[in-house]
Amino acid sequence: MVYVSLTIVTILLAASLYFNWKFARTILQIEDELEDCLATINEKYVKMSEILSRPLFFDSPEVRRVVQDIRETRNSLHRIALALSRNFKAEEDLQKGEDVRKEKN
Repeated sequence: MVYVSLTIVTILLAASLYFNWKFARTILQIEDELEDCLATINEKYVKMSEILSRPLFFDSPEVRRVVQDIRETRNSLHRIALALSRNFKAEEDLQKGEDVRKEKN
C-alpha cells in the first residue's frame, strides 16, 4: 500500500515539475521579448521626440495634423512602455534593496 501511494506521489511530482519548468521557460521567453520591445519603443520614442522638437516649416493644417498624430503616438508609446516596465523596475528596486542590506551586514 505504501509503495503504491509513493509511486502515485512520485508521478504527480514529476508531472508538476515538468509543467512548472515549461511555465517558467514561457515566462522567461515573454520577459525577454518584452525587454526587446521596450528597447525598440525607447529608440522610436527618442527619434520621435527629436523630430517633434524641430520647428515646422509648413503652416498647412494637414502637416500640423500629422505632427499632432505623431505626438499622440509618441505619448501612447511612452504610456505602454511605462505600463510594461512598471513590474520590472519594482523587481530591480527590490533586488537593490536586498543587496544594500547584505552589504550593511
